Amino acid sequence: MKFNTKGTVYTLSSKQKLPISIDEAWEFLSSPANLKTITPDYMSFDIISGADKPMFAGQIIQYIVTPILGIKTNWVTEITHIVDKQYFVDEQRFGPYALWHHKHFIKEIDGGVEMEDIIDYKVPLGFLGRLVHPILVKPKLTEIFNYRTKKLIELFGDYST
Repeated sequence: MKFNTKGTVYTLSSKQKLPISIDEAWEFLSSPANLKTITPDYMSFDIISGADKPMFAGQIIQYIVTPILGIKTNWVTEITHIVDKQYFVDEQRFGPYALWHHKHFIKEIDGGVEMEDIIDYKVPLGFLGRLVHPILVKPKLTEIFNYRTKKLIELFGDYST
């Protein structure tokens, strides 16, 4: 997992290999309902609407999540781009970030698939948000993506070359 800073826009990137077919990976990853499965339980992640159909460009998904201090947060994302079994993009329309643009890539490799997440995000509250980023936001995102990595291994097995 890597974090980069471009001005006040931060980038998180993460790669993971899984020993499953591209069809199996796409079926799981492109189902909004499975996001709850790969999110830590303490976040009380609940999908309010929009996860009842297969993913499509223009799809609006509404969630309630409790990321920190028991504070419930409404989050609305839109699936803006999708290419079957290759990638999709979700963008925040309403929620805790000033900007959230999350690209999900998947490609077939020997013995399985490689998944790559690239998230460009900006924290709210200007200078105060930038001060809090390294002590609250960045560690929380690291924790969430480490959880996802472990959960996907638990669900699908560990990739070894």
